[in-house]
Amino acid sequence: MKPKKNPQLEIGRNSSVFFAIGLNIMLFLTWQALEYKTYESKDYVIDVINVEQQLEEDIPIVPVNTTPPPPPPATVSESIKIVEDVEEIEETIIESTETGQDDAIVEREVNISDVTVEKMAEDVEVAFAVIEDVPIFPGCEGLNKNQTKECFQTKIQEHVKKHFKYPESALELGIQGRVSVVFVIDSKGYTTNIRSRGPDKVLEKEAERIIGLLPKMKPGKQRGIPVKVAYAVPIFFKYAEE
Repeated sequence: MKPKKNPQLEIGRNSSVFFAIGLNIMLFLTWQALEYKTYESKDYVIDVINVEQQLEEDIPIVPVNTTPPPPPPATVSESIKIVEDVEEIEETIIESTETGQDDAIVEREVNISDVTVEKMAEDVEVAFAVIEDVPIFPGCEGLNKNQTKECFQTKIQEHVKKHFKYPESALELGIQGRVSVVFVIDSKGYTTNIRSRGPDKVLEKEAERIIGLLPKMKPGKQRGIPVKVAYAVPIFFKYAEE
């Protein structure tokens, strides 16, 4: 059987020679690259600077005739004259107004007819829940105490529904909630001292406007005397969601 390769054409025979030649060539190229030098080319312009010496002129000092300061004022000798105090000063004697044990007390009889008693109007504020006679809302006359109290509360609710108006600004901003309003019916039957607390100033203002439209009432009484009566009512602001 004949071999397929030609023994005279074996490639690996001279591989070491070729490797040594290639290695030398690479070393030579590396050495040339390391030894390569470059130079920057610059254009230099040589100018001549002429420096002239400048002389500074001396400014002459001119004396100015100034007026001398005025002389100090002459000292005035003051003579002190001693005057003898010959006037006598009378001392004011302050007598004590306090009574002592030796002072006699004058007895005085006072009759009952000589004593006058003035009735002072008491500015008393009583809560609606404990008032003896509640304020009478117009239309609630002629009822007993319990019926008058229930009629008052019913009339307040009807008044709120009648004058209720949802503020447009609160609708646009989506503001809703409960506003607690506290007010006082004074001793003459007028609604005063309206205060409110709620989620927004707009709703508080509207609630105070509704309560401010309450009519004049017959004032509440405590022990038969007209007094101020405090009352609280909640007003709900709630819009229907579509």
